[in-house]
Amino acid sequence: MPEKLTGPSYYLFLDDYRIPSDAYYYTGNYLYMDKPWIIAHKYDDFTEIITEKYLEDQLPVLISFDHDLAHEHYKNTETIDYSEFKEKTGYDCAKWLVDFCIDKNVSLPDYLVHSMNPVGKANIISLLKSFKCEYCGGEGYHKMSCVKSKNPDLY
Repeated sequence: MPEKLTGPSYYLFLDDYRIPSDAYYYTGNYLYMDKPWIIAHKYDDFTEIITEKYLEDQLPVLISFDHDLAHEHYKNTETIDYSEFKEKTGYDCAKWLVDFCIDKNVSLPDYLVHSMNPVGKANIISLLKSFKCEYCGGEGYHKMSCVKSKNPDLY
């Protein structure tokens, strides 16, 4: 079973230019207004914050993901080859988070995906839902993100 850390938890918001209140205005989710969010603007910020806080026995209680984290991700084409880009995406952050949880034997934090990129959003949700079901047998470790959750805004 994954370990649960005992240090204080925090809220992590991943987005290259928006702030949590911006996400509230288009999602209507009050969590974006009610919580003291730490903001990570890019992949390196995201991994650094989680890694450093883990050393203090802390993990995020909730992470909100954007997918496109750099201007280059906003290409207006039908198919985008993200492997060509220098900056990593929110999906890359989600993949790193899965590896981190496995390596450290810790539970996947609850998460939201506020991205306006529907394909990127679906990819992040699919990855994290699949990992949660594989890693915890579909039972869920965090009451809000369990498959049986009553809160439809959390995954």
